[in-house]
Amino acid sequence: MEGMVQSSVPQYSKPFHSLTRRNPTVVTSVRITAIHSGRRLRIPQQTHLFLPSISSPKVEGGTVSFATPEVGVSNTETREWAMQDFYTLRKDVETALERVEEIRAAAGLKQLQHDLAALEAAAADSSLWDNRAKAQETLQALTDCKDKLKLLHDFKTQADDAETIIKLTEEMDSIDSGLLQEAAGIIKELNKALDRYELTQLLSGPYDKEAAVVTITAGAGGTDAQDWADMLLRMYVRWGEKQRYKTKVVEKSMGEEAGIKSATIEIEGRYAYGYLSGEKGTHRIVRQSPFNSKGLRQTSFSGIEIMPLLPEDSLDVEIPEEDLDISFTRAGGKGGQNVNKVETAVRITHIPTGVAVRCTEERSQLANKIKALSRLKAKLLVIAEEQRASEIKQIRGDAVKAEWGQQIRNYVFHPYKLVKDVRTGYETSDITSVMDGDLDPFIKSYLKHKYSLAANTSVVN
Repeated sequence: MEGMVQSSVPQYSKPFHSLTRRNPTVVTSVRITAIHSGRRLRIPQQTHLFLPSISSPKVEGGTVSFATPEVGVSNTETREWAMQDFYTLRKDVETALERVEEIRAAAGLKQLQHDLAALEAAAADSSLWDNRAKAQETLQALTDCKDKLKLLHDFKTQADDAETIIKLTEEMDSIDSGLLQEAAGIIKELNKALDRYELTQLLSGPYDKEAAVVTITAGAGGTDAQDWADMLLRMYVRWGEKQRYKTKVVEKSMGEEAGIKSATIEIEGRYAYGYLSGEKGTHRIVRQSPFNSKGLRQTSFSGIEIMPLLPEDSLDVEIPEEDLDISFTRAGGKGGQNVNKVETAVRITHIPTGVAVRCTEERSQLANKIKALSRLKAKLLVIAEEQRASEIKQIRGDAVKAEWGQQIRNYVFHPYKLVKDVRTGYETSDITSVMDGDLDPFIKSYLKHKYSLAANTSVVN
C-alpha cells in the first residue's frame, strides 16, 4: 500500500510555545488531503498538535514534519511522546472496532435485511390502505428497519475510516498530528453514537419511541420550591438541546416572588419519552436559601411528570363525558389580546382517578380543550401501562407527590455537593454539569436498573 499526503503549510519565522501533549493548541492553518487505498481523507482547516514545545512545521518529501524542538527537548523525546499518543489512539480504534462488530452481530443483520424485504413488499401492496391503522403500523416498522440498518452501516463506516488513518500513519515516516486528530474525533463521536444505540436497546415500552411532554410543578418549600422548579426547567431544556431535540416551553406559570409555579415542555425527538420516563417523580434540593436573610439551609421539592406526545389518531381511548370535570380560567402571562380577558385556559380532571391536566398555550378555549383532552388520554394510557391495568377504569391515579419521603433524586448544594438517585444509587459530585443538562449517566443507570428488575420479575414468574 502507498500512502500520500498533500499539504500546504505557511512558513513562520517565530517558534510556537506552550504546546503540551495533553493540552493541544492550534498552531497553524493547514489543509491536508490524505489518499489511502483509494480513499480520500480531508483534514479540517485547523490542525491541533499533540506534541511538546516545537518550532514551526515544514514540508519534507510530501509529509508534514517538524523542525528542531526548542532547547531542552530532544528529537527522541518528541517522537516518543508522539508515538505514545499514536499507540493510545490505535488501542481506542481497535476497541471501537470490536464494539461495532459485537453490536452488529447482536442486531442480527441478516434478519433485519429479511424483515426489510418483507416490509417493502407489504408497503408496495395495493391493498395496504384498506386498513389505515395497519398501513401506518407497516410504514412505521419499515422506517424503523431502514433507520436501524443505516445506523449499523454508519457505525462500520466510521470505524473503518479511523482504522484507515491508523494504517496510513503506520506506513508514513513521521507522525501526522492532523490525521491522528481526525481519527480521534471519529472515535469520540462513534463511541457517543454507540452509547446512544445501546441505550435504545433497553427501551421496549409501547411509547418509548415517542416524543415527550415534561410537566414541572413546584412542591413543598414555598418560594424556594418555585425557584427550584425554574432550575429544573432549565435543566431539561438544556438536556433536550444537547440531544439535538426540538424543545419548546409551551406553558409557564410564574411565581409571585421568583421562579415558576409550573411549566410544560414539549421535547420532540426519537426516544425522547423512553429516555425521560425515569425522570418522573419528586426531585429534592438541599441548599442555602437565597431567599432567607440568614442564609439558612433549606429543603425544597418539585414534581416531574413525563407523558408521551402521541398523535391524535393513535389515542384509541374513549372517556365518558360524565367522567370529566372541565373548568375554564384566564390564562395569565404576557401578550395576546385574550390573555387576562377571556377564560381560555382549560383544566380537565378525570373524576374516577383524580388525574388532571391543564392547557394554556393555545389562544382559544376550544384549542386548549382539545389539547388538554389529548394529554389526559396519553397520561391515563401511561399510568395504565405502569400499573398493568387492562382498562382505564382500573388505574389508581397519579402517584407523583412533591413532598418528603417521595423523592427519586436528591440534589445537595450545601454543605457538600452531591446528586444521588435513590432508586439506582448512582451519584456524582459534579452538580454543575447535571444542572446544565448532563443527565445521560442517570438515565442510563435507571434504564439498566429497570431492565434488571423486569428480568428478575420474569425469572420469578
